[in-house]
Order: sequence, then structure tokens, then C-alpha cells
Amino acid sequence: MATFLYRLGRLAFRRRHFVALIWVALLTLAGVGAASAPAAGNSSFSIPGTEAQKAFDLLEQRFPGMSADGATARVVFKAPSGEKMTGKDNRKTVRHAVAELRDGSEVVSVTDPYTAHAVSKDGTIAYASVKYEVSGMELEDSSRDALKAAAQDARDAGLTVEVGGDALNTAPETGSSEVIGLAVAAVVLVITFGSLLAAGFPLLTAVIGVGIGVSTITALASALDLGTTTSTLASMIGLAVGIDYALFIVSRYRSELAEGREREEAAGRAVGTAGSAVVFAGLTVVIALVGLSVVNIPMLTKMGVAAAGTVAVAVLIALTLIPALLGYAGRRIRPAGQKSRLLGGGRAPRKPGRPNMGTRWASFVVRRPVAVLLLGVIGLGAAAVPAASLELGLPDDGSQPVSTTQRRAYDLLSEGFGPGFNGPLMVVVDAKDSKHPKAAFTRVGDEIKGLKDVVTVTPAAPNKAGDTATITVVPDSKPSSVSTEDLVHAIRGKGAGITAATDAKVLVTGSTAMNIDVSQKLNDALVPYLALVVGLAFLLLIVVFRSILVPLKAALGFLLSVLAALGAVVAVFQWGWLSGLMNVEQTGPVMSMMPIFMVGVVFGLAMDYEVFLVTRMREAYVHGEKPAQAVVTGFRHGARVVTAAAVIMIAVFSGFIGSSEAMVKMIGFGLAVAVLFDAFVVRMAIVPAVLALLGRRAWWLPKWLDRALPNVDVEGEGLRTAGDRRDADPDGQRELARV
Repeated sequence: MATFLYRLGRLAFRRRHFVALIWVALLTLAGVGAASAPAAGNSSFSIPGTEAQKAFDLLEQRFPGMSADGATARVVFKAPSGEKMTGKDNRKTVRHAVAELRDGSEVVSVTDPYTAHAVSKDGTIAYASVKYEVSGMELEDSSRDALKAAAQDARDAGLTVEVGGDALNTAPETGSSEVIGLAVAAVVLVITFGSLLAAGFPLLTAVIGVGIGVSTITALASALDLGTTTSTLASMIGLAVGIDYALFIVSRYRSELAEGREREEAAGRAVGTAGSAVVFAGLTVVIALVGLSVVNIPMLTKMGVAAAGTVAVAVLIALTLIPALLGYAGRRIRPAGQKSRLLGGGRAPRKPGRPNMGTRWASFVVRRPVAVLLLGVIGLGAAAVPAASLELGLPDDGSQPVSTTQRRAYDLLSEGFGPGFNGPLMVVVDAKDSKHPKAAFTRVGDEIKGLKDVVTVTPAAPNKAGDTATITVVPDSKPSSVSTEDLVHAIRGKGAGITAATDAKVLVTGSTAMNIDVSQKLNDALVPYLALVVGLAFLLLIVVFRSILVPLKAALGFLLSVLAALGAVVAVFQWGWLSGLMNVEQTGPVMSMMPIFMVGVVFGLAMDYEVFLVTRMREAYVHGEKPAQAVVTGFRHGARVVTAAAVIMIAVFSGFIGSSEAMVKMIGFGLAVAVLFDAFVVRMAIVPAVLALLGRRAWWLPKWLDRALPNVDVEGEGLRTAGDRRDADPDGQRELARV
């Protein structure tokens, strides 16, 4: 591996014009494809295997044109103080708004509050329900604009009007967050390298990689049913790893220059050593992202595969375009320890023999490994304690900021009709095999009325064939509550008895039931996903480090950091600790996608730091250093770079904490805290402490397994041998002949 990548690095350095032309051509081709591709909406959302999805599919068959999974909106009207919604003027205003709403091109139906009995008992609040033929994320902007315009006209007439439902749902915009992340990354890179040019390379190549990846996704969006959320994830992950991988190789290149090597040779060795770490780190990220397919949610699978493709592009760019750019830069990229004239006068450090911060920290850990290990484990363990109280759910309008119209509509409906009115359940009765369908419909309604936490049960509404009916159930509790979840399970629990007595099947669906099913599906998939990702990465790291204990330590450390990060998320977003500081207006269940999403993303980034830091230690050990000294050497060369990479990632993810979207805010906070814990507690403290305690045993591998495993030579031992041969062959003709 190291020898092949070494040759690739030297080739890219020498043939830099050709390499640069290839990447520019790929970027142009992807851009043209994206510009000429047909417009595509967001990916269709389906959850195969869940009861809620089965009910939706059944409704599509038995109620043609119903658009069971179409977007919905509730336009909520409140009369001015001292007035009633039944007043003549207010009634006229509402019916005018209803007429406006019916003119929408994607509208299936609009209910009139006065004929649908949608006025509160006190007469102060009323609502109109709007049904669309497409899902909320596929809705045209013109339909949303018409909805907002109708609401505004009613406001202008003197009513309080708010709009709830998923019709206003749009993909969160992250452009400003990415700009903030790039700005922080630029500052950190300049400080790390002491050179504007060297700092610019990781940013430039990361942007090129993301540009190719996102443009390709856009070009294929219509054909593969990819949505904007797919490109958002690919952009975030691609930017993160693209900067990291380029940072690793540029840093190693400058270290090779500092050892007196010629620039082409330094580029080859940088790609051969740090590039090997990049390849295997990239493979762990790809495994984590592609592994999302085990959840069996098509949208999540597509997001993972697309993001994995962007990561693969980032790896290829780091291995080829970075050495090509280093060839263009020439002597303007200075050896490690030297700064550019603009930032440091081009002079060498005043005290070149002084140990750097990484060396001093590693020396301290090696001297006090037990104390550092206990402190790190106990600290992360304490942070992980709240994770034992983790409650999963999906956000609804009740979790929106109070400044949004969705949240105000949610509150008005709760005020006028009760909290459960915001999350009605739809019970679908399939009586096709029943001899007495009407009796079955009646039996289902009666059974549900006798359950706890039920406020309203509407009469069954059968289809034209009379073999299927829908029943709307309004719970007493809010949609995201445990009581509502228990009610869904209770209704489903009655299904077996009803089927035995009437041969009719009972299915519960609706947005609330769908959220419950999605949360359960993600929760059930977490352990298999974790086993798959960690297991495959464990095998991969055995090949990289030729050790059993080092990969085991890496996996256990990752689990500890993820649990600690989940504990922090629970403490802030579920318990309300520091909620004011984080601007969390509404606490509640943690987003059900959070644990599995955090495992996938953080695992990839954590293994980046593990591979880059520990391969330096492995390299020093293979080249003859004692285990404790190898730990110090690894930190001397790698700690600064890993620290810079982690700070960049924390800054990128922290930029999302300021989002008004509760889900985006939670993701940003969780990922930032996870990287903080993993990089600075696990990789910088626990890892060197464990390696210091294990000594030579850390690198133990059974002889039979050593013979069976392929020798990938990540530490670059083959390059040292090649170097020895070149000393006897100054012109390098024999080596070039092999190339």
C-alpha cells in the first residue's frame, strides 16, 4: 500500500498539469450535468415494513385519489377579543380564505370550519384543513406562497391567523453555517501551517470534492429520486473529511521537507505514509455511511450511499490533487516549523530543540497513565449517565420555536380543542375478508372508545366498495407524549381480538403513528448497525495496525465518546440543562434519528483521528523505538494536526446550534460534543494512556493471523528500504524503472 501510494504521489507531483486538468474536467462535467438535469423534488419518504406505511399503501389502493401521504395544513383562525368566530364578518372572512385556498393547483380538498364542525366550544377559535396531493417536502413553492397569502388576507381583515401542518416544512438552509465553518477552518489552518498558501490547499481541495459530489447528486437526483437532504449530508461530511485528509497529507509533506528531503520525494513519502492512513480512514467512513442501509429506510440509505461517494472523491483528491498542487507551489510551501514571510518572516523557530506541546503532553501521559485513564473514563462515564434516560421521538410543531407560525397554530389548536387534537390517529379497518364489514367498523369504533386517553372517535367513513373504512381518533395527550404512544400500542393490541372475531384487520397510521413507527424502527436497527459498522471497521483496523488490542481499544473508546455525547444531548434537550444558553425553547424526546446518525458520522471522524495518530506511533515502533517513546513520537508529529482537524469539525458542527430548527440544532450540538469528547478525551488522553500501560502487548498479533493478513505497510517500512536503495543509486534509475 505505502509503496503504491508513494509512486502515485510522485507521479502526481511530476504530472501535475495532467492531474489538475483531470479534476477540473470532472468538476466541469459534474457542474454541466447538474445544470442540465431536470429539477427534482425531495426524495419520497416511505418506511417499508411498518404498520403505518402498510396502512398508507392500503389507503392508496382502496381510496383512489385520497393522497393518504399528501401534505396537510391547518389554517387556524382566532377572533378578536370579545368577538366570536360565528360572527357575520368573521364568518365571511374565513369563507373567503377557504375559497382562496381551494384555488391551489396541488390542493385536493379544503374543509369549511362551519360545515365540518371545526369551531371550538367557546366559539373563539376555528380551523380549516387543507389536503394536498403531494408530500410536504415535494410541495411546490407556489402552493406554500398561496397558503401564506390566504392567511395574510385573513389577518388583514382583523383575525389572528396561524398555519400549522407539514405543508410548510422545507429543508433547513445550512449555507451560512458552512460559511462559518469554512471561515473558522481557514483561521485554524493558517495557525497550524503558518502559511496562507499551505492553509488554502485543504480548503480548495475540499470545496472541489464537495462541488463534484454535490453536483453529481444533483445531476442524478431525478433519476435516482434523491432529495435536497441527500446533498446537504454529502456536503457536510464531504467538507469535513476533505479538509481533514488534505490537512494530514500537507502536514506530512512539510515534515518530510523538514527532514531534508527533496520536494518530489517528500510528496511521494507524504502520500505513501499519511496517504495510507487517509485511505483506511476513508474506508471506515464509507463503511459507516453505507451501513445505514441496514435500517431499511430508503431515504436514509440513499443519503448514506451518496455521502459515501463524496467521501471517496475526497480520498482520491487528497491522494492526487494535493501532491499536484504541492508541485505547483514549489518552495512557497515551507518545511514544518517555518512560517511564511507574511506570517513569520520566513525564519526558523528560535528554539528548534524545544519539545512541542504534543510531545510534552504525551510525556506526561506516559508517566501517569493510570491517573489519566481513570480521569478520562470516569469523566466520560459521568457525562454518559443521562443517556440511560434517553427517550426517542420525532419533532412536531410543538417543538418549533414560539416565533414560528407552526408553533403558534399548534398552541391555538391546543387551547381550543385540546393538546391531542394536534396529532390525531387514523385507524384503517380492512374488512375485505369480513362477512359483515359494517359490523366490523362499528366494533372497532366501540373498542377504541373504551380505551384510556381517548377524547373523540369519529364514525367510520367507508370507501365506495364498502370493504375499507377510516376512523379518526383524537387522543387526550400531545402527539409526542408517552401516553399517545401507549394509546397507539393499545389500539394495535385490540387488533388481534377484532380480527379473530370479525376477520377484519385494524391498522393505525397518520403522522403521529408514523413517527412512533419510525422511532421504533431506528431504535431496533441501532444495535445491528453498530455491530456491523464497528465489526467491519475492527477487522479493517486489525489489518492496518496488525494488532488485536489497538482496534479493540479504538472501538471501545468510540462507544464511550458516543454515549457521553448522547448523555449531553439528553441533559440539554430532554432535561433542559443549559437550555437557556442553547436557546432550546421546548424540551422533549430526543430525535429518533439522532443516535444512529451520530454513530455513523462520529465513528467515521473518530477513526480518522485514530488512524492518523496511531499509525504515527506504529510507524515509530516498527522503525525501532520503544513502545513508550513511540507514543511520544506519534504525538510529536500528529497531535497538532489532529487538534486542528478536531477544532475545525467542532466549529463546523457548532455553527448549526444557532439554527431555529430544533432538529438541526440538536444534530449540531450532538456532533460537536461528540467530536470534542472523542478527539480530546479519548484520542488525546485515553488512547496514549492505554498504549503506555500495554507496552509491547499493544502490538501483539497471533502468528497465524499475522501470516493470514495482507501486509498493507501503512507505516511505510517499504519506503525506508526503497530509500536505502536510492542512496546507492543516486540517479534513482532502478527505482524509476520499477515505477
